[in-house]
Amino acid sequence: MSAKIEPTNKSEESVWDLVKVILQALLIAFVVRTFFFQPFNIPSGSMIPTLLIGDYLFVNKLSYGYSKYSFNFSIGLGGRDLFKFGPVPFEGRVLANVPARGDIAVFKLPADNETDYIKRVIGLPGDRIRVSDGVLYINDVAVKRERLNDLDMDASAGVRGPIRQYREILPNGVSYVTYDLWDQGTADNTQEFKVPPAHYFMMGDNRDNSTDSRFPQVGYVPYENLVGRATIIFFSHDPRYALYEFWDWPFAIRWDRLFTLVH
Repeated sequence: MSAKIEPTNKSEESVWDLVKVILQALLIAFVVRTFFFQPFNIPSGSMIPTLLIGDYLFVNKLSYGYSKYSFNFSIGLGGRDLFKFGPVPFEGRVLANVPARGDIAVFKLPADNETDYIKRVIGLPGDRIRVSDGVLYINDVAVKRERLNDLDMDASAGVRGPIRQYREILPNGVSYVTYDLWDQGTADNTQEFKVPPAHYFMMGDNRDNSTDSRFPQVGYVPYENLVGRATIIFFSHDPRYALYEFWDWPFAIRWDRLFTLVH
């Protein structure tokens, strides 16, 4: 007597296979985002010209190791958090590495330990930092800077010219371009800041349009507030164009910025 074999429902198997692939992809994406590379977008012009409004970049979370804020994230809709996770209740850092002067780092704003900021590491623990007539001083030594050609305008980046540009060279050789939008800006002359132990002094490259460690709203950034180092721009679009208007993509996407390293 032979056993009866029921026909296999191919469509059900196909659907379940598709579901498994999607779930596996989501799990991999979650693990990568949580432990390795987290995507961020640039909503403001404080890091122009290095980072532009509309840039999307990956931040390497392994760069400085993990702190309680490394896994602090939320999923929202319509301005409301639907799911919120973190911070994880532990002190210090696991797999700790210290940032180098000149790194572009994402950190949690010390005022609320929730808002993500991105700036350049300028002052290390124990450094004395000040700005005088727009010139940056580290431990009483003026940071070398070279005047570049003025920029007529850069409306796509959120600023208009003429703009004075300087190439600034830090003591460890890291160099980058800064903008000087006007004379005697709000923070062109500051007090001397003494960076406390286990803290960092952060500044934006768009010096006259950056709320950073020169201002009490930010201040010194604790080591544990560092989330990771910006590494690569994977997408960029001109904010004057809406992304859903796909017919403008040839003009809206900044093709020359795709997959460029951040430094």
